[in-house]
Amino acid sequence: MVLTIDNSGQLPLAIQLPDDETFASFYSAGNEVLVAAMKQALNSDSGGFLYLWGPASSGKSHLLHAALNWCASCHQPSSYIPLQHHASMAPEMLEGLENLHLVVLDNLNEIAGHEAWEQAIFDLFNRVKEQGKVLIVSADAAARHLQLQLPDLTSRLDWGASYQLAAPDDDSKLAILQLRANMRGLVLSDEAGRFLLHRASRNMADLWLTLNKLDTASMQAQRKLTVPFIKQVLGY
Repeated sequence: MVLTIDNSGQLPLAIQLPDDETFASFYSAGNEVLVAAMKQALNSDSGGFLYLWGPASSGKSHLLHAALNWCASCHQPSSYIPLQHHASMAPEMLEGLENLHLVVLDNLNEIAGHEAWEQAIFDLFNRVKEQGKVLIVSADAAARHLQLQLPDLTSRLDWGASYQLAAPDDDSKLAILQLRANMRGLVLSDEAGRFLLHRASRNMADLWLTLNKLDTASMQAQRKLTVPFIKQVLGY
């Protein structure tokens, strides 16, 4: 499950990036410095390294996809490596990626203790830096807490800018839902949004699926997202 985007901006595999996860659709309150740093690195001729860490539903995946979508829109080659699937991949696949504009390593914590992967990522880090490209890494904890077996890799990960993302509270989740709804041309009132948060799954990925369902139903029925309509569509 490796997604490599070529110069045409197309993914050669059937799996596509979520094209609605962009910098514009990211609720950046509290993370403005991180978003600015990512944009600066992507627009720089000298590259850069960023380390993003935090729990699930904190926005890491959205930002990784935003960076990849930025590259696709600018016809810049990039690669996304989901390390949670490392068991079905080989470390050698990282060879040559330093020639791309952007390399994204998602869920680095998944390869902690796997010597071959740690060495391959350490080598990739050095090659990307030498070539002046961009490397963005995500994990569920700060680098020093990943229990990596290769001290040099931990040291390299501490070199660059490290950004912690926190899981959103209910007020932030409401603002995020309203932002995403607005980008779809929907109006989600505070009342309707809080009803959703109270009755639906609290997981952000599940909330996106729920919003997709409501978007489709609203369009078909030509109805606004009121609490009664949400109850009707979701069977509450």
